[in-house]
Amino acid sequence: MPFNVFGLSDPLVQGILATGYTAPTEIQSRAIPAAVSGKDIIGCAQTGTGKTAAFVLPILNRLSHEPPTDVAAPELSRRSKDSKRPIRSLILTPTRELAAQVEQSIREYGRFTPLRAVAIYGGVKIKGQFTALRRGVDIVVATPGRLMDHMRQQTIDLKHVEVLVLDEADRMLDMGFILDVRKIISALPTHRQTMLFSATISPEVQTLAAGILKDPETIQIGVPRNPIETITQHFYPVYKTAKIDLLLHMLRHEQMDCVLVFSRTKHGADKIHRKLERAGVKSVAMHSDRSQSQRQHAMDGFKRGQFQVMVATDIAARGIDIEGISHVINFDVPAYAEDYIHRIGRTGRATAIGDAITFVAPDEEKNFRQIEKFISREFEFETCPGFDWAAPAMPRPKPVEKPSPLHRVRRAGGGRRLRAGLRRRR
Repeated sequence: MPFNVFGLSDPLVQGILATGYTAPTEIQSRAIPAAVSGKDIIGCAQTGTGKTAAFVLPILNRLSHEPPTDVAAPELSRRSKDSKRPIRSLILTPTRELAAQVEQSIREYGRFTPLRAVAIYGGVKIKGQFTALRRGVDIVVATPGRLMDHMRQQTIDLKHVEVLVLDEADRMLDMGFILDVRKIISALPTHRQTMLFSATISPEVQTLAAGILKDPETIQIGVPRNPIETITQHFYPVYKTAKIDLLLHMLRHEQMDCVLVFSRTKHGADKIHRKLERAGVKSVAMHSDRSQSQRQHAMDGFKRGQFQVMVATDIAARGIDIEGISHVINFDVPAYAEDYIHRIGRTGRATAIGDAITFVAPDEEKNFRQIEKFISREFEFETCPGFDWAAPAMPRPKPVEKPSPLHRVRRAGGGRRLRAGLRRRR
C-alpha cells in the first residue's frame, strides 16, 4: 500500500519517497488515516515498527494544509503573513537523543514543506533555543525537563498548540516525568488532538491516557511485551569475569559490523569501551555523564561506521534509531524485563533482520527468568563455538511440592497427639 492513499499532500509524499521509504508499516497503515481524520489515538507497537512516522506524517499533513488558528479564539483563525508563526504542535519525548531523532524525521519528511521544527532538550546551552523560538517554529520536540525551564522563564508560548504527542509514554513515566507532563498538558488548550504512542501500555499509562484523550482510537500492533519477529534471541551462560573475553571472541570470529552493547552502569560502559579499544576494536561509549556534543559525536560516528561497537547504558535504549545495527549484546542482564524489550528493539528495525545476544552470569539467573516470564517464552542456553570459558548452563528449576500440614506434624513427632485430638473432637 503506497503512502499516497492516506490523503497526504503531494509535497509530503515526495518527501517520504526522498527518504527511501515506499510502503508503510502496519502501525503506520492503521494510525495515519485515523490521525489525518483528527481522532485522538493510543498507539501500542513494539520498538522498531515505525511509530515515529505514524504521528509525524499526520502532523506535517495537517499543518501544511491548514493555516494557523487561534485555538482560544476560533473566530480569529486567520493570521497575517507578517505575524510570528505560533507553535502548533508539541511532541514530548523522554530523552534528548529521541528528541533529536524525531526532529530529524520531521526535517526529512517535511523537506518540501515550509514548516519549521526545533528540538528542545537539556545538556546544551539554552540560548540557541531562545533564538529559534523567537524566530518562530511550527513544531516543538521537547524533553519535559527542558520544556519546563522554558515555561518558567516564559520563553515559550503553548497557547496555540493544536496537536500534542506523547512519544514513548511508558519510558517518560518510568523516568519520573509524570508531574512535569501533567503541568505541561495543563498549559495547553483543551481543544486539541492528542496522540499517545508507547511500546507497552502499563496501568500508569492507561491512567494518564484516560485523563488527556477524548474518545481515542486504540491501535495495538503485535503481541504486547513480545519483541518483533525479525529479531533472533540468543542466551549464553558465562562467568562474569569471562564476559569481556566472550565479547571479544564474538567480535573476532562472527560477522558483526555494527554492534550495540548494553551495560547496566556508566562505569561498566566505560570499562568495556577501554578494554575493547586496547584490544584494537573501534568503539565508543555513550551514557548520561557524556556531554551532548560527546553523545552526538558518538551517534554520528556510529552511524557512519567509524565505530564498530557502541557501548551504552539504558538511557540510550529508547533514543537510538539507527538502521543497520546487526547485533545488540546485553553484556549485563537488565534488572527489569521491560528494559530487555527496549534494548533488543534497537536491531531488526523496519522489518530488517537482527540478532539479540545476552550474556547470563550465574548470579543473573533470576533476571533471566524474569525475562522469560515477561514475554511468556522459555529459552535454551547456547554455547559459543571455540570459546572454552563458559559457565555451565543453569538447570531449569523444578517445581517444589508443598508438604501437607499432617506431614509436617508427623515429621515433628506429633502425629499421635494430632490423632488423639481428632478422636477427642469426635
